[in-house]
Amino acid sequence: MVHFNNIPVYSYDIINTYPHDVSAFTEGLVYESDYLYESTGKYNESTLRKVDLQTGEILKLHKLDENYFGEGITLYHNKIFQLTWQSKVGFIYDKESFALINKFYYNTEGWGITHNDEHLIMSDGTDEIFFLNPQNLKKVYSIKVHDEFKPITRLNELEFIKGEIYANVWRSDKIARICPHSGKITGWIDLKGLLSHKEYKNAGTLNGITYDSEKNRFFVTGKMWPKIFEIKLI
Repeated sequence: MVHFNNIPVYSYDIINTYPHDVSAFTEGLVYESDYLYESTGKYNESTLRKVDLQTGEILKLHKLDENYFGEGITLYHNKIFQLTWQSKVGFIYDKESFALINKFYYNTEGWGITHNDEHLIMSDGTDEIFFLNPQNLKKVYSIKVHDEFKPITRLNELEFIKGEIYANVWRSDKIARICPHSGKITGWIDLKGLLSHKEYKNAGTLNGITYDSEKNRFFVTGKMWPKIFEIKLI
């Protein structure tokens, strides 16, 4: 294993690939029971969708109002929480029907969202990660993310895996592994080379992390990528 500034750097093996809609500007990704729940961005194109992992078929689709730029999502107690980028409003949907249950408001940008057993966990593109009360969506506390020397910013799509926060770093091929208590980077995952040079021509940045806890499977994708990758960290 390589180390950078005393922090381990993980590489990957590709275990499987699955089809992904190349028009999907991926902002949030959640796995549950062979389905993916995905949030896509861009004004007048933002959606919430349920997708068959194996085939890539879109099974359910909700289009956001043209004024909203969809961002991260998380699935918590059969509800889907979806952020928007600069509108300072999030949406809560019923998981099965995608019916809107409620809205919530925040005073920063919305980037990524995930949860642990106790809190919703949200990023806003800075080095700060917010822990929210899932009942009233109020901030309980926050942490500042840093390596040995400096703050780590542009934290985007989030996933909580085995006690750590995993975060895409926007406009990079790297995922940060973060201690949820101290904010310290515990590892970097370098995903350079996942897409071939040809595939990268039309694709955007790496964005989208989700985890199948039952089968210990780790999935990643990116904005307008043709594939979702199941990877193993090495």
